[in-house]
Amino acid sequence: MLKTSLHFLVLGFFLLLFADLEVTVLDPWIELPRIFSGLVTPDLLSLWSMWVALLNTLIFALCGIALAIAMGIPLAFAFSLAPVRMGCAVVRAVHEIFWAFIFLPIVGLNPVCGVFAIAVPYAGIFAKVFAEIRQESDQRPLRALPIGADWFSRFCYGVFPIVTRSLRNYTAYRFECALRSSAVLGFIGLPTLGFQLETAFREGNYSEAAAILYLFYMLILSLKVWLKPKLVPIWLAGAFVLLAKDVSFRWENVTRFGREILPWPMRREGFAAGTDALKLAPAETYAWLQSLFQNQGIHGLWNTLVLTQIALAVTGLVAVFTFPVVCRHFSGRPTRSLGNLLLVVLRTTPEYIIAYILIQLWGPSMLPAILAISVHNGAIMAHLTGGQANQLDLRLDAPSRRSDRFGFEVLPRVYGQLLAFLFYRWEVIARESAILGILGVYTLGFYIDSAVSTDKLDQAMALIGLSVLLNVGIDAVSQAVRRWLRLSVGELVTLRE
Repeated sequence: MLKTSLHFLVLGFFLLLFADLEVTVLDPWIELPRIFSGLVTPDLLSLWSMWVALLNTLIFALCGIALAIAMGIPLAFAFSLAPVRMGCAVVRAVHEIFWAFIFLPIVGLNPVCGVFAIAVPYAGIFAKVFAEIRQESDQRPLRALPIGADWFSRFCYGVFPIVTRSLRNYTAYRFECALRSSAVLGFIGLPTLGFQLETAFREGNYSEAAAILYLFYMLILSLKVWLKPKLVPIWLAGAFVLLAKDVSFRWENVTRFGREILPWPMRREGFAAGTDALKLAPAETYAWLQSLFQNQGIHGLWNTLVLTQIALAVTGLVAVFTFPVVCRHFSGRPTRSLGNLLLVVLRTTPEYIIAYILIQLWGPSMLPAILAISVHNGAIMAHLTGGQANQLDLRLDAPSRRSDRFGFEVLPRVYGQLLAFLFYRWEVIARESAILGILGVYTLGFYIDSAVSTDKLDQAMALIGLSVLLNVGIDAVSQAVRRWLRLSVGELVTLRE
């Protein structure tokens, strides 16, 4: 286990030699005092004009989660089938922003696009997690049922009561993720809080940006207050009623999208003749794909992989050295309170927003991206690991010095779960590395965003397919590593709670 982590750590630091860590801003600290001034003097009065963006952020998340659950539950029952597993792996390998790029030409720049962008990848996630929870549940109640009971009765009486709490907890966690995704979708033009935040930053109005960030934090922190189980049907009904006002669908948009995602050599002659006729053109299509891969794909894929592996290593270090701040075996109550507050802020703030802020200070390079991904995911892991460490009862002969207690008592007992959860986040980090290219880092997202902005949907879809292959490959390696470390899926589900 230690050798495995050391190998990944050495690989991550070795790849720093190939990373673009250049600071391109002439005076990187000139904006820092203005940003800090904005953080301590938020323009709370500006929030009165944000109610539409706040409402859209909630609608995206509520409707997206509801549709994802509706699609994910049937898929979870069929998850043992190889085509279903592969299909779920593909849809969850595409980040929500890339799904928004796909749905944008079909439904337009409206809330429906945002809802679908969240619902589709989350359906694949729900299918996988729900199937894992069901498979890892206690099987003893099933043995108590009458022989010959049908599958529906076995599920209702032998499975569902056992997994209800895990399903509810994970759904609540995923809704928090949906709120973050909803906010981030605003950075590509959808009308959520992210759009207002980007506008404020671009205009240098840091007091307004701070107010929007604080509003988002309050939205996340108040979930337990307003997201009561009895109120969920009311919120869902209201969200779908408001969403229905913006639903627009034209079949010609679908057919046009179906043509435009085909490689250009297949459409070139029909486009020139004005007939929209298609040609198979295998040789020309292969040459087109080869050129795209050589000019953009290899560079974007390499940079995405470099950023992923460096961020993975730094994330592990952040988690290891920050979880003691929230652990009762190392810190007093005041320190733990401040530590928990810091971790809440870092894990609540989407990595995309953190990277956006850092890029304003240092310019677009891998440095802001590495820090953004690492502190966000490291805060999540530190929170989970600290909670696990708080449940430990130390031996009577445990070291009294905190450094010895950390290195010889607590860390060895939680390290296996921490490392396994790090590998579980590996796929997530790869998706985040890809989409941060939209901010100017030369990962796959940079080339995908460039293709979308120039209406080259065929190139965008080919590059998105390349990012899918990368994520599916990383997920396969991650699962193999976790199996080798002999960590059960059930333990990971408990960690996610």
